[in-house]
Amino acid sequence: MPFSVTPIGFVRSCFKEKFAIPRQPRLAPAARGVLELLAPFDRAEAVAGLEQVSHVWLLFLFHQALEDKPRLKVRPPRLGGNRQLGVFATRSTHRPNGIGQSVVRLEKVEPGRLWLSGIDLLDGTPVLDIKPYVPYADSLAEARNAIAEQAPAAIPVDWDAAALAAAQAHGARLGEPLTELIEQCLAQDPRPAYQQPAPERRYGTRLWDVEVRWHYPEPGRIRVLEVPLAGA
Repeated sequence: MPFSVTPIGFVRSCFKEKFAIPRQPRLAPAARGVLELLAPFDRAEAVAGLEQVSHVWLLFLFHQALEDKPRLKVRPPRLGGNRQLGVFATRSTHRPNGIGQSVVRLEKVEPGRLWLSGIDLLDGTPVLDIKPYVPYADSLAEARNAIAEQAPAAIPVDWDAAALAAAQAHGARLGEPLTELIEQCLAQDPRPAYQQPAPERRYGTRLWDVEVRWHYPEPGRIRVLEVPLAGA
């Protein structure tokens, strides 16, 4: 029996492109956004009491990864993109109904808006529901996952001096921790694990209204080259 769902709001996020978004929430605490709620959920009654909660679960749609044909197996980036697993053993974006979930920090609550950090959501993501994080029920000391037992090791990120100065200036203009955001996202090594980039190859993505461009001067190290305004 088919069912239909309607978004309760949309995320306005620092991530303007899919590339370099952390593969799990909370890996980049400096990643911020605002969930803008739609009527009738934009009224104070809908968020009453939420100021007592530090974190929330967001149920959302992978709106740029929706597919007509379901996948039974996927290739998780964490495993190098070469090994297949059943879709239900992964958090791949290729979901049967396109539904994702993330636990994020709730920074501020106001009618019609929730201010979030530690997000892993693309700008424009439709949100289907919000649920408060309940520590005694949601944090399980005995839980295990042999596929992904620990967070991936961060790789070193360094800067060209001009790029660092530009990032700091843009961060001050935006009122956002842009330098920390860039370092936290790139330290997750956004490139596909099977790819071995040559030093001359350049990578880039958009965070807020700036472009971030980098390369790998050697395996396992990133150097940020430029942080111009988008389109520059």
